[in-house]
Amino acid sequence: MRLMFVGPPGAGKGTQAVRIAAKYGIPHISTGDMLREEMKNGTPLGKQAKAFIEAGELVPDDVIIGMVKDRVGRSDAATGFLLDGFPRTREQAEALESFASLDAVVNINVPDNKLIHRMCGRRVCRECGATYHESMLENQKVCPKCGGALYIRDDDKEDIVRQRITVYKKKTQPLIEYYTEKGLLHDVVGSGGIDDITEAIVSVLEQKR
Repeated sequence: MRLMFVGPPGAGKGTQAVRIAAKYGIPHISTGDMLREEMKNGTPLGKQAKAFIEAGELVPDDVIIGMVKDRVGRSDAATGFLLDGFPRTREQAEALESFASLDAVVNINVPDNKLIHRMCGRRVCRECGATYHESMLENQKVCPKCGGALYIRDDDKEDIVRQRITVYKKKTQPLIEYYTEKGLLHDVVGSGGIDDITEAIVSVLEQKR
């Protein structure tokens, strides 16, 4: 099964993608994770991407497209994959069609106020990478799993969060229209519990099998 998740930053795409990829035995391909790894390692690509991300802008198409094309061409993606964070624009979607096709696109919808609450309250462990919301931590300053220091990602600061949502609406909304026209888009409400959202996504995908 070849899938793609779309939705605004903070919609829970990553959490749901991990669950759905595991259920169907396909690789979860997250451009965000790939880019963060590049930034962590201080590679030329990472330094280039960091400047765009910290400004709340999208990383240039040629960089992302090349990275995704290489990833979906690997052996573990031969029977399917789940794209998370790509494509983000109509132009990227058209580029994707030149080297891969999709069976379904899941659009996770969440109101703006909930997105801001989720992202501005997100805390990440520097040691193990675990992610929490401050409402779960009861004023804890360290990771409940490993004791590592918790931090706020630069792109989770409120001014950047609002800019990311604005950029999403301006540049990514046409993508939703694109996949709607192709009959591939399926809307799922993403403001409920994690298990409820997973069940809703699975219900949609089982109809495609």
